[in-house]
Amino acid sequence: MKIIYKITGVVLMLGLFVTSCTKDFTKINTNPNASPEALPAQLLRPALVKTLTVNMLRNRNFNNELMQVTVDASDAEGKVFRYDYRASWSDYLYNGWYLQLTNFKEIYKIASDSGLNYNRSYSGISLVCQAWIYSMLTDTYGDVPFSESNRAKEDSITEPKFDAQKDIYLGLFKMLDTANTLLTTGTAIDGSADPVYNGNISLWRRFCNSLQLRLLMRVSGKAEVAPMAIAKIKEIVDTRASTYPIMTDSSHSAILRWTGAGLLVSPYVGGVREQDFRTPGLASFFIDNLVAWSDPRISIPLPWGNGTFNRWGISPASGAYLGIPSGYAPGENPPKKAYFLSNTSAVSMQTEPLAGQIMNTSEVKFILAEAALKKWINGSAGTFYNAGARESIKMWLPNWNLDIQTFLAAADIEWEEGLTDDAKMERIHLQKYYALFLADLQQWFEYRRTGHPVLPKGAGLRNNGVMPARMTYPVLIQSTNPTNYKLAVTAQGPDQIYTQVWWQKP
Repeated sequence: MKIIYKITGVVLMLGLFVTSCTKDFTKINTNPNASPEALPAQLLRPALVKTLTVNMLRNRNFNNELMQVTVDASDAEGKVFRYDYRASWSDYLYNGWYLQLTNFKEIYKIASDSGLNYNRSYSGISLVCQAWIYSMLTDTYGDVPFSESNRAKEDSITEPKFDAQKDIYLGLFKMLDTANTLLTTGTAIDGSADPVYNGNISLWRRFCNSLQLRLLMRVSGKAEVAPMAIAKIKEIVDTRASTYPIMTDSSHSAILRWTGAGLLVSPYVGGVREQDFRTPGLASFFIDNLVAWSDPRISIPLPWGNGTFNRWGISPASGAYLGIPSGYAPGENPPKKAYFLSNTSAVSMQTEPLAGQIMNTSEVKFILAEAALKKWINGSAGTFYNAGARESIKMWLPNWNLDIQTFLAAADIEWEEGLTDDAKMERIHLQKYYALFLADLQQWFEYRRTGHPVLPKGAGLRNNGVMPARMTYPVLIQSTNPTNYKLAVTAQGPDQIYTQVWWQKP
């Protein structure tokens, strides 16, 4: 009996011991300082990198071909430089951008909830990035899902409606105003999680308001919103400038710098083979202007003894920079004369740290030049023009020290008050074209808005020789969201590359 009692006692003690060990097991073994979900600091860097990857790859083989930076010479069908591209081109941007919107929205959700992860700066950065991506989506396709997009998980919306582009833009302006307010607090974030500004919240705020200037200018030609857009531009630049700080020098530019370490390996290295990177030749329009100006960003001995540069890693042919006429007719087969060097070269755009362009200060200066030309803001259009040209070169060559007016006069592209407004617009947008080099599809968007700079037209162009106005919707959308797809096409026009988006229409 004693043995039985002893055994029973041991069992009871073990039971109590096991109970005490397992009681509140989950609570005890959960780190109170850790989050069971991804944190904003963990999501921000990969979301930015993946968005820039999508942008850069389509900048290289779509924007650059349309906008006569490069020519992927061939007589095959579906060559973008001839305004001819297949519907399958649409999928990559559409899917890539909406995928990253999910991540940026998650950052906003986590950072906006009260608790340990509450952080107004992450919330503001998220809204800036969402506005940036949505603007690229709507400028590429026209009407797209906006108010109901990326809500399948929380709201079970698997077939989101397509919002009208006008409504999207009005929503973006509200989004950016909210972001500016959130970023005013300057709440600290993890600098190592931010490959654009290294955690400098004041610079994110400058990008936020500069992005709003870009988008306001884009819709300023639409009569129904022009008064609002012009008034807001003046508010940001003149009447409430302290409330809306913008980019003013090159250190403010939004650029994801490719260091080559960890995630920060340029997609031109990981996504493009060396031989493929060298394949497209430079277009005549792009290179001929640089040669005519003795531009320091290419390797030309400069007459004022400031050295020889090749900042853009361009290979000449037999010492000469000659390009391929874009849009040439099939059968002409012009030879390739110059091209961007691959990473086998010491200086190469394939490994260039500054290739991750989001928005730079030079673009902002040219926005201000156009606004001043149209008398919307105070200041001289010529002064802003000179500043934009200077920043465009200094971003790539910080030690370049020639007076910008001397350079522009020698290149015969100085500001002249006696020119017509259209000629002044051409001068502004020709320089802006080079400022937008590598910035996703911005050259294409601005050409569609203004018709500048004037591009030569080859005999082989399709689409009646008219610059395509949009990408078509991905084919998959027609089967996965058929009702809203049909409504969008009815409202906007045929799902074709010639159908203008809202801000393009007269």
